[in-house]
Amino acid sequence: MSLNKSKTVVIKIGSSLLIDENNQIRRKWLSAFALDIKELSKQKKNIIIVSSGAIALGCKKLKLKKSNLKIDKSQAVASIGQIELMNLLNKIFSIKKINLSQMLLTLEDTEQRRRAINAKRTFQNLFQLGFVPVVNENDSIATSEIKYGDNDRLASRVAQISGADCLILLSDVNGLYTKNPKLFKDSKLIKEIKNIDSNIDKIAKKSVSNYGTGGMRTKIEAAKICQLSGCSMAIANGLIERPIKNILEKNNCTWFLPKISKLDARKKWIISSVSPKGDLIIDEGAINALKNGKSLLAAGIKKVNGIFKKGDHIRILDKNFSEYARGLSSFSSNEILKIQGQHSRKISDLLGYISKSEVVHKDDMVEV
Repeated sequence: MSLNKSKTVVIKIGSSLLIDENNQIRRKWLSAFALDIKELSKQKKNIIIVSSGAIALGCKKLKLKKSNLKIDKSQAVASIGQIELMNLLNKIFSIKKINLSQMLLTLEDTEQRRRAINAKRTFQNLFQLGFVPVVNENDSIATSEIKYGDNDRLASRVAQISGADCLILLSDVNGLYTKNPKLFKDSKLIKEIKNIDSNIDKIAKKSVSNYGTGGMRTKIEAAKICQLSGCSMAIANGLIERPIKNILEKNNCTWFLPKISKLDARKKWIISSVSPKGDLIIDEGAINALKNGKSLLAAGIKKVNGIFKKGDHIRILDKNFSEYARGLSSFSSNEILKIQGQHSRKISDLLGYISKSEVVHKDDMVEV
């Protein structure tokens, strides 16, 4: 199963899993969910939680109705509710000795390449420190024009930029059915989907309009992003206790299988840039290091061509100016001019501030 083999897993939980129909916090469910996360952590898996609930908890604290909120008021309520959300999660998860961190993202953070790279690095560092990031859309500053509007698609983008193997969308249903299971006894749970065709789209549309499962169309859109990112995705029932354990033991959910591998997805993302912003000419030693799977360091750089910013797409050339690879630069061209040919330990002194040691990280590089 995809979850068993996954190294990095993103799990999305919605407001309805945090607060019940009586506007009460589902503490027992959260405690059981924290136990699920603890078990995954014991298996040395990197976990990211994408959680809704900031506005819902803000409304609860202020005794407001969410349906009556205008966008400017909802931003303030989200700011209040975000503290409530993190306090709630931290209190429950700390009992299981799970360390949480917080990341607030906007649409632009995941759509702009440079900001997406920064988010990816933050995830990697948090994993190394033994923390579980809790991600939410930054509702306190995002306007309607730059919002995801739903955390399903946000979760799929988080899975994409973090290089996750698996995304689990915990919903109020077991998955995608052939028909409305409340109306048709012969409806069947679709266990596996390789291609999202017109039939799947039709089922998703009906699931919203006819029996209100709450955003199945956005889940299908999220699945499309995952399939092109080399990431498996599951829609599973989150209302039961220990939902992750239930997936592992019973697999009673809908899996969307990736169309390409993660490696191919990363290559496609890097190579897809319209035109490189500049070139780095490197020596023979650096070429050999890259061939052995190493990152590009400043010591091996002989010359810089072009003007580019941190995160821009650049070419890596050998001493004969033949293209060897393409990648995303961790430094601007001006910075590289100051550190080229120098040992990594001198970078901070040369630039005057602490920075990365890799000019182009191996994960952001593709041989051509």
